[in-house]
Amino acid sequence: MDNIRLLLIDDEDDFRQTLSKRLARRGFVVEQASDGMQGLALLEAGNFNVVVLDVKMPGMSGMEVLQKIKGRFAAIEVILLTGHATTASGVEGIKSGAFDYLTKPIELDHLATKITQAREKTLRLEAERRESEYRKKIEQQMIATERLASLGTLATGVAHEINNPLAIISESAGWMKQLLARDEFKGMFRRQDFQLALDKVEKSVERAKRITHQLLGFVRKSGSSFSQVNLAGLIEEAVQLIEHETKTRNIQIIRNITATPGTVWSDPFRIRQALINLLTNAVHAVGSEGVITLTLKDTGDQVEITVSDSGPGIPPENLARIFEPFFSTKSLGEGTGLGLFVTRGIIEKLGGTVGVDSQVGRGASFCIRLPKQMKQVDEWVGGGVESWIENGSSRLIDP
Repeated sequence: MDNIRLLLIDDEDDFRQTLSKRLARRGFVVEQASDGMQGLALLEAGNFNVVVLDVKMPGMSGMEVLQKIKGRFAAIEVILLTGHATTASGVEGIKSGAFDYLTKPIELDHLATKITQAREKTLRLEAERRESEYRKKIEQQMIATERLASLGTLATGVAHEINNPLAIISESAGWMKQLLARDEFKGMFRRQDFQLALDKVEKSVERAKRITHQLLGFVRKSGSSFSQVNLAGLIEEAVQLIEHETKTRNIQIIRNITATPGTVWSDPFRIRQALINLLTNAVHAVGSEGVITLTLKDTGDQVEITVSDSGPGIPPENLARIFEPFFSTKSLGEGTGLGLFVTRGIIEKLGGTVGVDSQVGRGASFCIRLPKQMKQVDEWVGGGVESWIENGSSRLIDP
């Protein structure tokens, strides 16, 4: 309780000076104000723990000062000083939020005890607030852990069920390509169009396989394929994959790629998935008749990819939660709330970060920062849901 910072507000100079010196001898750090306006100005500029306030002052009364202190500095406790004839004001002050009131003439030991008790109250309330925040954080982590554990079980079943029809589709497409290669079909009408369509089917099957493998990554370790990645080309691939939807919605795509190599040693498949997730979110945010801007910058040791949209923006209360699993502002059935969570997991596994900047009415920008060289490429740290549960950190998720 040493070095309690005390503000003494009283219009009687002699009383204030004497009381200030005597309190300072007892270890309090005291500053003085001769009226309410000066006291409020000092509170704005300084960091005080307790205010000792005279009730009866010319100009702004002590009760008015108390109301302003409680309105602007709710954490600061106030002790009122009253005359014998104004004890009713002291009672009224306690009803308005004052810690206590003392009548003049003041007994110094009594005042010092009240100041210490007032400071103890502020410390106790601060500790309770922190404990409440900590408990809330732990509860949120527990909920997320339970959801992820359920998701891991579900992902395993879904991935295996999807792989079966994918195998049939892949086999059928391959068989059809073999038929088209026969001499009897060389003169077939629009044969080239059928060939292109089958190529798209095979590419989509491969993409679906990679997605199911990433789903399985929630519950088991998985390796990655690292190579030199041309980010400009990867961005273009991701744009082409959502091009049909952007044309349908009449959304303009602006590419702002500076004269930079834009290459990293990383996993192209995972970066592509992260980009597609961000682009898909941007398309949904814009709706129609909007603009999505893609920016690629070389910042030295890192490369930045920014996806910006002209949508409605993200409210401040949602900014801190958008990367949480299952958090979504979309209507029921329109989103899983996993897109941004998975994106962050992917990028952090690649040694990078994902940040967001948004204002309501001015759109949103998501910035991926990737190192040019991955230090660890042999094995992912952690092991899916089990590691997340054990360590309590979404950074260990392998989406």
